Amino acid sequence: TDRKKLHTAPVGQVFRLRPFHVLVATGGGYAGYRKYEDYKLEQLEKRGVEVPVKLASEWEVALYKSVPTRLLSRAWGRLNQVELPTWLRKPVYSLYIWTFGVNMKEAAVEDLHHYRNLSEFFRRKLKPQARPVCCLHSVISPSDGKILNFGQVKNCEVEQVKGVTYSLESFLGPRICTEELHFSQAPPGNSFQQQLVTKEGNELYHCVIYLAPGDYHCFHSPTDWRVSHRRHFPGSLMSVNPGVARWIKELFCHNERVVLTGDWKHGFFSLTAVGATNVGSIRIYFDRDLHTNSPRYSKGSYNDFSFISNNNKEGIPMRKGEHLGEFNLGSTIVLIFEAPKDFKFHLKAGQKIRFGEALGSL
Repeated sequence: TDRKKLHTAPVGQVFRLRPFHVLVATGGGYAGYRKYEDYKLEQLEKRGVEVPVKLASEWEVALYKSVPTRLLSRAWGRLNQVELPTWLRKPVYSLYIWTFGVNMKEAAVEDLHHYRNLSEFFRRKLKPQARPVCCLHSVISPSDGKILNFGQVKNCEVEQVKGVTYSLESFLGPRICTEELHFSQAPPGNSFQQQLVTKEGNELYHCVIYLAPGDYHCFHSPTDWRVSHRRHFPGSLMSVNPGVARWIKELFCHNERVVLTGDWKHGFFSLTAVGATNVGSIRIYFDRDLHTNSPRYSKGSYNDFSFISNNNKEGIPMRKGEHLGEFNLGSTIVLIFEAPKDFKFHLKAGQKIRFGEALGSL
C-alpha cells in the first residue's frame, strides 16, 4: 500500500513537564478563576446584595503567590515603554478608554497621538482646574479612587475592607527612631498602636483608597506635613481590587509597598503606596534612590531611607495637594495618621472620590 508511515516520539521528548510550568499554569488558571468570582461579587454589590466574607485558605494564598507576578509586572513595564506607531496610538488608547471609562476631557493633553507609549498615557497629567483642592478641610483625598474603608484603628488591627483586617505593625514594620520623627519617647510597655500616638487625647485613624485602572494614576500630598522616612517592602504583586481584598487577609502586608512616615500638626502621619499586579513601579518624585519591583530585593525584607540629615533637619516638607508620586496602573493608597478625638471623616464606604476632595476635618 501507499500509506505514509507516521513517526512518533515518546511524550517525554515532545513536552517535558517541569515544576515551573505546572506552577505557572495552575496559578494562572486559578488567578483567572478568581477574577471571574470577583466579577460576580461586583455584580451582586451593584444590586445591593450583601456579600458574606469568605477568606482564602493558606493553600489558596500560596497558590496565588506562586504566579510570577513580579516577573510579569516587569515585562508589562517594559512593554509599556515601547513606542507605538502614530497610526496605532488612537486605536489602542481608545480601546483602553472604552474598557475602563477614562475621561479624557480632564487630561491636560486630549490628543491621543501625543502619548508615545502606554506608560505616558497611564501617567497623563490633568488640567489645573480639573481637580480643585479643598481648603476648608484638614485632610483631602490624595488621589482618585474608591473608598474601601476608613475609621479609627482599634486593637492594632486595620480594616482593608469591611470584616477583613491586617496587623498595623506588620503593615508599617518596626517602629522608626523617635528622634528621626521628632516624637516624644513612648513607654516601652505600650502597644505598637499606642507608641504611634504622640499626644494625649489623640486617636489613630486610617483610610483606604483603591485606584482602578481607569483612574488618574498620580497621587498628591493629603495635607501639610513633613516626610522624614521611607520604608520599602519588596513583596508579591497580587491584585488589590475590592474582591481580592475581601478574600485574602493581610493582602496589603503580602504586597510590595512604599511607606512614607513623618508628622503633621497633630502628630504621626503616614502614606503608603501599595503595589499590585502590573504595578511594579511606584515612583516618589523626591526619592531618586527608590527602585521598586527590582530583582535585587527579596521578598520578606525591607529597606529604610531617612530624609533627615545633618544638612536637612526637617525632612521633606509637603504642602496639601502637592505632587507626591505616581503608579503605572491602578493600585491602593493607605493613610494612617494621628488626630484629636473630634476628627470626623466626610465619607461613605464604597463611594467614588477624586483627588482634592475632603476626607475629613476637625
